[in-house]
Amino acid sequence: MGSVICVGLGPGDPDLMSVRSWRLIQSARQVAHFRKAGRPGQARRIVEGMLAEGVVEHPMEYPVTTELDFASDEYDAMLSQFYDHWSARLLTLAADCDVIVLCEGDPFFYGSFMHLYNRLRGRVNVQVVPGITGMSGCWTATGAPITWGDDVMTVLMGTLPEADLVTHMRAADALVVMKTGRNLAKIRAALAEVGRLEQAWIVEGGTMPGQTVGRLVDYGQQDCPYFSIVLVHGNGRRPGGME
Repeated sequence: MGSVICVGLGPGDPDLMSVRSWRLIQSARQVAHFRKAGRPGQARRIVEGMLAEGVVEHPMEYPVTTELDFASDEYDAMLSQFYDHWSARLLTLAADCDVIVLCEGDPFFYGSFMHLYNRLRGRVNVQVVPGITGMSGCWTATGAPITWGDDVMTVLMGTLPEADLVTHMRAADALVVMKTGRNLAKIRAALAEVGRLEQAWIVEGGTMPGQTVGRLVDYGQQDCPYFSIVLVHGNGRRPGGME
């Protein structure tokens, strides 16, 4: 029996993929990847030109993305059925040979694969290859360290209620806000409430073609693309008091 192996692809630039992930992708006979219906998918784009001739691809198309409220019962039911279906499908596919599952960033850092992992472990050999996170690519794109000395870094989801964002932002030194998109106005308001808006950056498509980096106060759009992250750098202890 084969294995289900999820490989972290890193933040978007294929050159930032680990050697282990690259080797597994090049030798793969079966590849599965998540995507929105009707689109090629970011994970598949990253590995363009790496797959061997004759590889069998299995696109795992989400039944819903932003069409429903993610906190609704209907959204939860549809995604649960989706993960149940694909965990069973991967189990069948792995009976013949290994299946390589592609995952942007790091699979165990808010990656969709974690939902398949919980359904598959104990039923088949499951392996996970870690990857550089998308947020790492984004804060590197700003040209400044995200944390210094004893800084506490907090990672937030823009989907949180504004009051919760404010509470967490007040307690943190460095901030990373993911799942921005339609939540950008709420994120802006929360940063303004805690006096951090002037220090915030927004990075679209970090390390990817078309990457943009700029101050959030200068960002003229009300929404932003899916692969966008808001950052506030820490300003902690530094040897010699360097600024």
